Amino acid sequence: MKLALSGKFVSTAACVMMALSVPAMGIAGDTIKFGVAGPHSGDLASYGLPSVNAAKIVAKQVNDAGGINGKMIELLIEDDVCKPEIATNTATKLASEGAEVVLGHICSGATKAALPIYKDKGILVMSPSATNPALTQSGDYPNFFRTIAPDDAQAEVDVNFVLEKLGYTKIAVVHDKGDYGKGFAEFAKKFLEESGKAEVVLFEGVTPGAVDYSAIVLKIRKSGAEAVIFGGYHPEASKIVGQMKKKRLKTTFISDDGVKDMTFIKVAGKNAEGAYASGPQDNASNPLSKVAIEAHKATFNSDHGAFYENAYSAMLAMVNAIKMAGSTDLAALKKVLQTEKVETPVGNIFFNEMGDAVGVGFSVYQVQDGKFVEMK
Repeated sequence: MKLALSGKFVSTAACVMMALSVPAMGIAGDTIKFGVAGPHSGDLASYGLPSVNAAKIVAKQVNDAGGINGKMIELLIEDDVCKPEIATNTATKLASEGAEVVLGHICSGATKAALPIYKDKGILVMSPSATNPALTQSGDYPNFFRTIAPDDAQAEVDVNFVLEKLGYTKIAVVHDKGDYGKGFAEFAKKFLEESGKAEVVLFEGVTPGAVDYSAIVLKIRKSGAEAVIFGGYHPEASKIVGQMKKKRLKTTFISDDGVKDMTFIKVAGKNAEGAYASGPQDNASNPLSKVAIEAHKATFNSDHGAFYENAYSAMLAMVNAIKMAGSTDLAALKKVLQTEKVETPVGNIFFNEMGDAVGVGFSVYQVQDGKFVEMK
């Protein structure tokens, strides 16, 4: 087994020697506590559980190799159900239990709610999936990093695909009113209007969890939209595409990484065919991606799921930062994260001054025969 730390592949034996030879400055106790926060139950559990699996796999690899500077990783796993009001309790519990760094949260709204609590405690937080731009760009959360590109970059990819690849000129933009979905939709609207190539014929929010979305489907029909760009998650998306097909709309459906999950295809069934969704770029050519995915198959005997590679990468980045800093002090960790590259399944990355990973991006995928296929 090999770990990829500090931009180099390091053998297990070498990891053990490093762990024994580097002093664990600033790290108290016998373990280093990694919080893992996200939706582990409910409709969006398929987004959170892959990160738990990634944390378990990387923690075992690191511990088997001697730990971080001789300290073993201890995981503190907490479920926030992707709900902001629960995420604050989750963050409070993790902080009180001594979490020194946190992998998570998963949903942007829950992440935003939790971050002030971690900020007050000086705890580094790294998300594999929270894409709301303000989380890094506002400057409000200097303790926050992420291994996924923000929604402004994602919306631009989707808009360019609709305009350049599909050639549409009349676009409806719909969202779920949440921090993530609405933020993505607002950027999509902005880029469409600035392009001068298309008209936004409808911009409207829907209520998450509703049973019937026929009203918005009717508005999409009346707008004359050739495509609808949706900002939100798979539960709403699956219902909308189902009702679009039921009403025999020919309108093309394109969404974000909150929809690019096999659960969308399983729930929507044949109605998902032909739908598009953006998601983290395909890393199949990256050897570390293959290693990470094979490790998941060997450990859990299942598909790795959404944001697994981003979570695995976040774990490697935090492990590397703690090892090199010899500390879990936030300032020391930030210095390493922003100056030292680390080889991960999502690329050879480092983080800019805002906390965004440099070297990651999005691709557009289409559902074809029950699978997401990357559009070249």
